[in-house]
Amino acid sequence: MKLKSLVCLFFPLLMFVSSANADEGMWLPLLLNKMNYAEMQKMGLKLTPEQLYSINNSSLKDAIVMLDGGSCSAEVVSPEGLLFTNHHCGYDNIQEHSSVEHDYLTDGFWAMSREEELSNPGKTASFLIRIEDVTAKVLDEISNEISEKERTEKIHEIISKIEKEATEETHYNARVSTMFGGNEYYLYVYETFRDVRLVGAPPSSIGDYGGDTDNWMWPRHTGDFTIFRIYCAPDGKPADYSEKNIPYKPKHFLPISLKGVKKDDFAMVWGNPGNTDRYLSSFGVEYALNYFNPAIIKICNKLLEIMKEDMDADKKVRIQYASKYAGIANVWKLYLGQSKSLKKLDVYNSKAILENNFTNWVNADEARKKEYGSVIDDISEYYKISSDKKYNIATLCFRLIYIFGAEILDFANQSNDLISALKSGENINEAVEKYKEIANKYFKDYNLPTEKKKFTELLKIYSEGVPSDLQADIISEIKTKYKGNFEKYIEYLYSKSIFSTPEKLNSFLDKPNLKTIEKDPALKAATSFFNSVANIENLSEKENGKIRRASRLFIKGLREMMPNKKFYPNANSTMRCSYGTIVDYYPADAVYYDWHTYMKGIIEKEDPENEDFIVPEKLKEIYLKKDFGRYGEGDKMPLCFLTNNDITGGSSGSSVINANGELIGIAFDSNWEGVGGDIIFDPDMQRCVNVDIRYVLLIIDKYAGATHLIDEMTLINNKPVVKPDTEEQKEIITQ
Repeated sequence: MKLKSLVCLFFPLLMFVSSANADEGMWLPLLLNKMNYAEMQKMGLKLTPEQLYSINNSSLKDAIVMLDGGSCSAEVVSPEGLLFTNHHCGYDNIQEHSSVEHDYLTDGFWAMSREEELSNPGKTASFLIRIEDVTAKVLDEISNEISEKERTEKIHEIISKIEKEATEETHYNARVSTMFGGNEYYLYVYETFRDVRLVGAPPSSIGDYGGDTDNWMWPRHTGDFTIFRIYCAPDGKPADYSEKNIPYKPKHFLPISLKGVKKDDFAMVWGNPGNTDRYLSSFGVEYALNYFNPAIIKICNKLLEIMKEDMDADKKVRIQYASKYAGIANVWKLYLGQSKSLKKLDVYNSKAILENNFTNWVNADEARKKEYGSVIDDISEYYKISSDKKYNIATLCFRLIYIFGAEILDFANQSNDLISALKSGENINEAVEKYKEIANKYFKDYNLPTEKKKFTELLKIYSEGVPSDLQADIISEIKTKYKGNFEKYIEYLYSKSIFSTPEKLNSFLDKPNLKTIEKDPALKAATSFFNSVANIENLSEKENGKIRRASRLFIKGLREMMPNKKFYPNANSTMRCSYGTIVDYYPADAVYYDWHTYMKGIIEKEDPENEDFIVPEKLKEIYLKKDFGRYGEGDKMPLCFLTNNDITGGSSGSSVINANGELIGIAFDSNWEGVGGDIIFDPDMQRCVNVDIRYVLLIIDKYAGATHLIDEMTLINNKPVVKPDTEEQKEIITQ
């Protein structure tokens, strides 16, 4: 699945789930004791509420990490700050350190000493300090009489004040997150570490075994993991990279179970899931199926086609674009699967029934009619306008061009600090040096012919798919000045822009001047696109305000309509816990999928002619010799397993934890039948795909020979652990 949160970049969709089961819901750790603990106990949980979430004592939450502000999750597995996450979560970093001479994507990387661990500028690891319900603080100052725009501005003002007060005179950072469509607000306070080093990563033939072919599918045989280590200043506080930094001593780290798992075992997934939209109306489902998803699929398909051709032709280009390609492929397959899932589950009609029930409930009471009477009509009108005027499609096309297709636009736009310095005449040298750092990173993964082809094709799609009155002015200029010849315009842009090659940029930065940069065609194009989006936002402000209000009232009304139901908020990159069991499933008539896979499946899938299924010789040797050591089950080596935990993008790298608080796996995917999970949870079909932690340890130990990493972990065999991190626990190490 590659659960990273690229999807969060696009237009938010909301949806309601009709019933909450034990295995449905991404729950707030703060509220587990009140809402879920009794049920979790009945399912087998052995820990106390304080061992799950505490702000006064070490607890499970203190081992859970948010990577890079929410793109992925991770967990601490040693007293020396060692982190486990997914291979695809570390893919960007592995790729950044790779070259034709040192191809870590192909060969893997293992630091055999602390000195060999690689720094990753910009990478962060955040620990949750506490959660606080600040709903009253936010909403008590909000009047029902003000406009939606005024409401939003006032709430932002209040939130900024709360965040500032929560972090004053500390090194913490904080954010207030909206829950239930703006009906509740929670403050999350974090400690964020800025020195996160790459420690180990298997080759892609292990960490991404199955590639795009197996992505979102089951059965899986992927060792999807990467290892990082957090470093801090000698006083234990976050610091930028320095040779003087020391490994971080966590408040809590997860012991690792060697006992193994079996069907129906209790399992928790702790992480920072990205965005779900479980309160979507039938109108939103229809819009997704007919407009939004097809637009994403079309654009991503064209980008993949262009990139694949160039990557196949040149090894250097393959390394440069590996991470970009994987990200786009993930989005493309996600929306293909989501559309299929929504149709198969007949989600449109189930939502229409819910809305009809909601309307009947509203009409049964005059007070409810006054508050909620226009909600369904307002939602319906919003999606009708979205379909007719294509505001959202225009914005989507720009985002896809800006993020994936025309990287020169973003690169040019990042020169704003340099432009400001040139205008003021102050700190010019500092601004030049800062932009040189940006440029070095940009041009490392840059191939001029590929970029020109991507930009050209996306301009064509944008021109055809976006109404002319919403298009960027640059499109009109291309149609008049270049007679609609996009290839000719792109040749002009890249031949004249200082942002198109390192040589041109360095020549400019040697003698920077305001006139040259302000007239640059790439910056001019970027400005044109941004202006078009600002125009769309102005045109659609009324509709956007109406849908925000209607969605908020819809969720509020649903909670009133079903007072005995336990509701959970949409995921939003804040820490959540989902709980369930290890299960199998029946994906279709006469088809059965077991709940686990073994290493045998790697050999069965092997295909030397298909890059997705190449098996390293050393891995085959381990399998043929049955050299599984303490990690295997006799002559079998467990590899992946399924649970019915509720997950989404951002859950990648999340810890899968047993009833005793021990790590049993790392979540990395959802199954194809559950790919609509961002919008609807189907308990019969949706599954969380996890790599068995014993396979992770096998690769570290037997494949990489990195036994020093194994030695710093706490491995538990059969004895249950009630209080992890105690001296008693550390004696229960499997030798």
